[in-house]
Amino acid sequence: MNLTIAIPKGRLGSQAIKMFKAAGIGEVIDENSRKLIFNDENLNISFLLLKNSDVITYVESGIADIGISGKDMVMEEDADIYELYKMNIGKCKMAIAGIKDSDIFKDDSIIKVTTKFPRLAKKYFKSKGQIIKLNGSIELAPILGLSDVILDIVETGNTLKENGLEVFEDMYQISAVVISNKVSYKFKRKEIKEIIDLLRWEDNNGKDN
Repeated sequence: MNLTIAIPKGRLGSQAIKMFKAAGIGEVIDENSRKLIFNDENLNISFLLLKNSDVITYVESGIADIGISGKDMVMEEDADIYELYKMNIGKCKMAIAGIKDSDIFKDDSIIKVTTKFPRLAKKYFKSKGQIIKLNGSIELAPILGLSDVILDIVETGNTLKENGLEVFEDMYQISAVVISNKVSYKFKRKEIKEIIDLLRWEDNNGKDN
């Protein structure tokens, strides 16, 4: 039975591909190629390389049976999918940050929040926040007066520090997760579980992941 796996482009995808190859199921993938579809005819597995934000859409629609996505994207999209396995790659945190030593976040006044995650921001701030969606350069917003704070993914925090910002509040710990289409999981459960087992072993026992 053929299985289609969606993998995000970028650093998270590279880590995932390394794990797939270590597990012996991703040798056909060439990250240096411009191809977006790689078919392993021997294993009956197809890999799709997609924009990170599109992985969930392809899985939810059933074009892909399973996929690798950041937990942040899963929470934001709130899609009708299964989360099957929390991985040990792509670790970071979602946090509220703003201009260092600012007290804007300490009272109950309505504040302006810029973010790539408007759904999560509305849920988190409720009626306290005015949400402004941006797709990039989030750190500029409080510096230039577009917003009071940002809600974003933080890894090392170096970008915040270099721009005179600091974390005000940690929200969620984030990592990559394996997601599945619900219908696919019903009819391809055995194949999907085999992939999960291989990834779990590499995730916990493989070296240099």
